[in-house]
Amino acid sequence: MTTSRRPAPLFSDELGTPAEMAADGRETSRNLGLQSRLERAARAAVAPAPSLYFDDYPAEVGKREIRVSDAAARIANALHLHLD
Repeated sequence: MTTSRRPAPLFSDELGTPAEMAADGRETSRNLGLQSRLERAARAAVAPAPSLYFDDYPAEVGKREIRVSDAAARIANALHLHLD
């Protein structure tokens, strides 16, 4: 009695050509938005360094105001944190 068993397919049999896989990778990175990140990183790598001179930066930068809600104040008071 003979059994005709086909050999199991190899993983490499399912792979496309290198050109097809490269095209798949480019399309995937385009769909995931990775290409723009890589392009930004490439531009930043060749861009000049930011200035170290004090005069190149604004003298005064506005600070954000922090508001404490009534609920947060009650919780802080209950925990004796006193956010006055």
